[in-house]
Amino acid sequence: MRATFYDVKLRKKVDAEVTEKVVYGKEGNNRYAIKGKTDDGRNLTKFVSKADWDNITV
Repeated sequence: MRATFYDVKLRKKVDAEVTEKVVYGKEGNNRYAIKGKTDDGRNLTKFVSKADWDNITV
């Protein structure tokens, strides 16, 4: 699945393949994110809602 990430280095939005889903934070205070990679190998992270996170298949 592809998603739109913000590339900080290029200062623009880029489309990249989602590589994994992760959960940050403590129990009861979770933040949901997806990760991807740019064409040149840099990591990208995008925080999403729990509903969006549940719908994404990796």
